[in-house]
Amino acid sequence: MIAFARSYIIKGYGIRGRKEKILDLYSMLCKHISVDRDIQELDRLVVEDIRGEFERIDGIRLVNQAKVLRAMQEEGLAENHFAGTTGYGYGDTGRDVTDRVFARVFGGEDALVRVQMVSGTHALTTCFRAVLRPGDTVLSVTGKPYDTLEEVLGIRGNAPGNLKQFGITYRQVDLKDGRIDLEAVADKLDYSVKLILMQRSTGYDWRPALSIEDIKKAVEYIKELKSDVYFMVDNCYGEFLEEREPLEVGVDIAAGSLIKNPGGGIALTGGYIVGKKELVARAAAALTAPGLGKECGATLGITRSFLQGLFLAPHVVAEAVKGAVYASRIFERLGFPVSPGYRDRRSDIIQSIKFNSKEQLLSFCRGIQKGAPVDSFVTPYPWDMPGYGHQVVMAAGAFVQGSSIELSADAPIREPYYGYLQGGLTWDHMRLGVLITLQQMKNEGHIALIPS
Repeated sequence: MIAFARSYIIKGYGIRGRKEKILDLYSMLCKHISVDRDIQELDRLVVEDIRGEFERIDGIRLVNQAKVLRAMQEEGLAENHFAGTTGYGYGDTGRDVTDRVFARVFGGEDALVRVQMVSGTHALTTCFRAVLRPGDTVLSVTGKPYDTLEEVLGIRGNAPGNLKQFGITYRQVDLKDGRIDLEAVADKLDYSVKLILMQRSTGYDWRPALSIEDIKKAVEYIKELKSDVYFMVDNCYGEFLEEREPLEVGVDIAAGSLIKNPGGGIALTGGYIVGKKELVARAAAALTAPGLGKECGATLGITRSFLQGLFLAPHVVAEAVKGAVYASRIFERLGFPVSPGYRDRRSDIIQSIKFNSKEQLLSFCRGIQKGAPVDSFVTPYPWDMPGYGHQVVMAAGAFVQGSSIELSADAPIREPYYGYLQGGLTWDHMRLGVLITLQQMKNEGHIALIPS
């Protein structure tokens, strides 16, 4: 399948010294991981292919690093802010400065960053409860939301406390050619629509992630038609992929998880909500209780990891994006459909790969698990994961359980068989993880490469 690899050595490495240096690198590498020669040569090809993409990624990283640095400096972040609180958490200055830093970084008037938010789904649900009231309608303009929100919205099952039980209606407009269908959105707007929901990432779908420019166009268009509507973005997997964030282009409230991009691989749990001051106050009341709001919530000594993770996040996200570009190109060269392509602009860290069968998909996930630093000996199997409508397989040997900014892969077990690869605290880890995965898939007969 990669007969081109032999000619690569002749054309791409005609200078003897460089060729010998590369061969020596693989000789040393194979002391630590066992990778066949044909996989090594494919790796060389791909690294040369993607080299030009890294400069653009590094430029975005630098802008976002400057944004985070300035926010921490302007808020006067100090050593004493890292002291934790217990019990009610009254007077927690570290918690308060964390909120202000997140608000500055993401362009909001206020923020709510809490260890008490257990996931991105929890943070998003808190936003729904803050904004929506009985009789209101939430309109998703990016099609069906991520699987775990289906039960929250009441469009699948009848989980206790779902929004449908409180008289809140859900509608959606499917994407058209991977983009928001603004004309169809206009047809769905009526007096009851209170909240426009946009999911930035691909989720378990085969589409481009929603870019900041896409979000900007949608907000401007819809506001012309209906000014009394709020805009909410599910920002999971999208933080620091571009130079701007959704709130900087007119969105009212956004939310995400700290064990994804903004936690930088350091945060141990938690979520964030950022947006208009009034909406953040309502979200705080929904998370705790009316009258308590933001004044409660012990930090238990975790503030340092929240802020250090945020500081590292622009770099870590850039590393994950480099890894996704590499994975995209290497699987594309092997003949697999991929989304996005390695040269495409990205607005989330997810790399989608289409497999030919369930067995091939599971082999891929076994390989990613084998390339993990934690639980590498574990074999991932599909299971009935809470919140999902299908069995899901997850390869996630991470330092933080469920951390999607670390190298991981997951997929719903349904046709077509799409695998979703993301993370890698360093792009070197993504590279090694993919090489180990290719060897696993080759050993199990799911890919065929031509020996050197």
